[in-house]
Parts: sequence; C-alpha cells; structure tokens
Amino acid sequence: MPRSSLAAGAILLFAAALAAQTPPGMAPKPLGNNDLELVQKLLTVRHDYQATLEQLRHMYLQAGDIERGRWAEDELRQYHRILKYAYRLELDVPPTTLTNQVNVPEANQLFMRAMSYKDKGWGTDFTDNQRRAEILFQELLTKYPQSNKISDTAYMLGDIYEKQPYKMYRRAAVYFERCFQWNLSTTHDARLRAAHLYDRQQLDRGHAIELYKEVITHASDTRHIQEAQKRLAELQGTR
Repeated sequence: MPRSSLAAGAILLFAAALAAQTPPGMAPKPLGNNDLELVQKLLTVRHDYQATLEQLRHMYLQAGDIERGRWAEDELRQYHRILKYAYRLELDVPPTTLTNQVNVPEANQLFMRAMSYKDKGWGTDFTDNQRRAEILFQELLTKYPQSNKISDTAYMLGDIYEKQPYKMYRRAAVYFERCFQWNLSTTHDARLRAAHLYDRQQLDRGHAIELYKEVITHASDTRHIQEAQKRLAELQGTR
C-alpha cells in the first residue's frame, strides 16, 4: 500500500477514535490536575533528551569523531524542529510575581542573539530561526528571571507563539499578559494583542472585555484606544 494511503488511514483511525471518546456536541471531560504528573515527566524527558544529545555531540567532536558528532547534531536539530506544546501553561509560563528591574549583561546578550534570529529568512530557514529565537528567549527567562529584559522577552515569545509555525494562541496570550504584568510602564501593545487573541480565537470573551477596558485606561496610542473602544462596544452589545 502506498505511504500516502497509510497516512490517510492512520488519520481516519485517529479521528474515529476521538469521535468515539467524545460524542458530538459534548466538551472533553475536565482533567483537573490528573495530567500534572505526566506533563512534569514529559518536560523532564524533553530536557534530558536534549542535554544528552548535546553531551554526545560535544564528546564526539572533542574526540575528532566527526561522523557521529554530525549524527548527534542532526538529531538535535530535528528535535528542536518538533512543535512542543505547553500542555500545562503554569509549567511553561513564569509567574506574575517576577520583577523587571536588574540590568544583567548576559541576559542582554541572549536577548540580542534571539532577536538576530527572530523573523529572519524564508521557508525552512524562517522556521528554524523562529525555533532558535524561542529557545534563546526561554533560556533568558529561565536563567535570568530578575533581568530587566523579561518583559520584552515575554512580548517576543507572545509574538512567536501567535504566528507560524506555532499558532499556539492561548500560550501567546499569556506571554503577552506577562509583558505588562512584569512591567506596568511597557510601551508594547501587549494588552491589545492579548485581548485580540482571547476575543478573535474565542478563548475567553469575558477576559477579552477586561483587557479592552485596560487598553482604554492604560494605552498612550490613540489608535489602540479607539480600536479597543470600538470592539468593546461590539462585544458588550452582543452580551
């Protein structure tokens, strides 16, 4: 059987399994914290797998084993290309309590490196560069949570997750929120972009209304205020 037919068959079987588990018109069953341990385990496995490949690559290259070093590097590259979903946002996004205040030179360098990749290139190069930028921005948040670059980093991650190849809208919205939660005086349009996601992607219209109201009271750009006022009137008129 051709490979395309096998793939199509697998997709149909998967769709049928989902349909059997979730009757039409019914939402998935709430999991509560039942998945928490498994997601934590997944994050650990991801970290260990990446670290092991990096160690292997370094060991082979140090020993002059170019072929096996190339294998490890290629496998590492393929690993980074896989979309990794944030199954539990509280395990992915740092808390609101971080403060955006200390000038950390190492964090500044990481930020500049990430920006040198972000939105650069075309096709596969663009996707790889977005991955590189994401990895560096996430590294900054992990290593330097006290840095005065965390608010800008959250905004950039929100922008990355909103667009191709990610389109992880809820994840993007929460990072946009962290941008202004970590720095109340930010000049980014993070509130408006978070509101757009909660609104247009139908994630949480009630929360979108709250954010549109905040845009009206906090934004300095008249266009943003007018846009928020217009959409707020439309939403409240339909409630």
